[in-house]
Formats: sequence, structure tokens, C-alpha cells
Amino acid sequence: MSALVSVSAIQEAARRIDGVVRRTPLVPLPVDGVGEILAKCENLQAVGAFKMRGAYNFIARLKVAERRHGVITYSSGNHAQAVALAAGLVGARAVVVMPTTAPDIKVDGARSLGAELLFEGTTSAERKRRAENVAAEQRLQVVPPFDHPWIIEGQGTVGLEILKDCPEVARVLVPVGGGGLLAGIAAAIKQQRPDVQVIGVEPEGAPKMQTSLAAGHPVTLAHVASIADGLLPVRPGDLTFDHARQFVDDIVTVSDDAIAEAVLWLFHRAKLVVETSGAATVAAVLRQQTQGDGRPTVAVLSGGNIALDSMVALAARQDSASKQPRDA
Repeated sequence: MSALVSVSAIQEAARRIDGVVRRTPLVPLPVDGVGEILAKCENLQAVGAFKMRGAYNFIARLKVAERRHGVITYSSGNHAQAVALAAGLVGARAVVVMPTTAPDIKVDGARSLGAELLFEGTTSAERKRRAENVAAEQRLQVVPPFDHPWIIEGQGTVGLEILKDCPEVARVLVPVGGGGLLAGIAAAIKQQRPDVQVIGVEPEGAPKMQTSLAAGHPVTLAHVASIADGLLPVRPGDLTFDHARQFVDDIVTVSDDAIAEAVLWLFHRAKLVVETSGAATVAAVLRQQTQGDGRPTVAVLSGGNIALDSMVALAARQDSASKQPRDA
């Protein structure tokens, strides 16, 4: 088994990113009948997503000589923007390989932060191959989106903040893409408070961590599909899988309809703008896929980068669904 990230390493990362990364609030959500629900609002983070934590921690740990030629990453969008911003803060060049299907809001965001953009395929595996080839050609340092201890350390600072701001927390729900956020939060929480449940949430169309844990090893899915574009890696990382196997209590899946409902519910009821990937945890809460015991549940809202036209499309989708005839 790969070495697991320690609490002390996450605490060091918290000191390293202090003053650069925002300490995001816990906001009560008006959900009826399921106990106290608090949102950890990483949608309010720099670049609109938790990714800034891991990206800055990674780049800050590089030696000056390693930054000289620049950095490269592969991302569906939020990690791309985080790497672009973090690289700019230390004066390094940033190259990003994005999917051909990346939302315009994330493409424009990465470009506006100074990243040089390349486009490759639709899967994380395709983007990774292209990034590694370019890195070798141009002597760039690869900043992985999730499967690296420095990335996991940075993401784990979310867990430290949750425990400090809500010591009575009973369970934490975390969206799962490649597993970096889940791994970091679980490592931070379970090594200090093993009584707190950590539950991952994946789209039904991309259950890579759930499938891998059931198999006992990382599994590559043949196909993934979901409106949650940030949760579509076809395989968890080796290191993120090891953390999930050691520290995570459960993985649940949610439908695209539930995710769309959660995005709109957060907008209308909680006055929070949250992207589809970030709303997966609230989808699980609204569909009562996790059971509370009266103590607080924290739902991590991992990002808020959603375009207005996407929000309108989700509203139209929900309206269409509501007009479908019910079975007699």
C-alpha cells in the first residue's frame, strides 16, 4: 500500500497556503427533516473551487529550479484554473491540457489567468498522456490533478477547517472525481476523529471509486457520463484509492436528475451558486441517501463555476421532467 498522508503533513500544508487560499465558511442549509446540514462553501474559494488548495501547495513545494521551465497539468477545468493562478503567483509558466468538451466558463477562466491551453480528447487518461508527452518535450513539471501526496495534503486542509469550525460534526459528504478531495478530507478527519463518518458521493454514470472499492483495487471504467463534468475520471488514483480504502466509510451515487435538482435548490433556497459537480453532496442529502442521527452533517460544495446558460438549461430540464405524465 502506498504511504498515506499524515495529519502533520496536512497541517504543514495549511500553514503553507495560509494567506493565499481562502478559509471558506460553513453555511446552514434549510433542509427539512434530515437534521442540521451545513455547507462547506468551496464554491467561494479562489478560482471558485477547492482545487486552489492542492495546486498552490504543490507548486509552492517545488524548488526554484523545478519551476524555471514552468508547470503543466491536465484538467476538466477547475484544477486548470487553480494551477494557472498558483503558477502566476510564483512567476511560473503554466500549460494546461483540457478536454475538448470543457465548459467555456472554465476554458475562459484558465486562459484569463495566463494559462497556455491545449485540448485533447474527452477522458482524463487522454489528457494525462498528452500532458506527459508535452512535459517531456518542454521540460515542464507535471502538477497532477489528484493522485499525489502534495495535492492530497492541500485538499486535506478542508477537513482541518471542518473539524475546527464544527467539532460536533457527525458526518462529512465529499464529491468524488479522481478522489483527491475525498482522500485529503478523510485523512485529515479520520486520523483525528475516527468517530466522524466520511462519505464520498459520485454520479451514477461515473462510479469509479465505488466500483474500485468493491473490487479491492483501482478499476478503469469503460465509459463515464454525467452532467457533473468535474467528476468524470474513468479511474481513481492509486494513492487516492488507498486513502479511500483506509479512511472512507461509504460511497453513494446520485443520478443526474438529483444533481440538477440540487444545483437549482441551492440557488433558490440557499442563495448559493454551485456547479453540478459541487452539488452532488446536496443531491445525496435531498434524496436522503445518507442517514443522520441529529448531529450536524457537512456537505462539501466543491465548486461554483457554472455558466448562466447552464443554469437555465438545468431549470428547463427540471421543468420538462415535472411535466412528464405520471404512471396511473
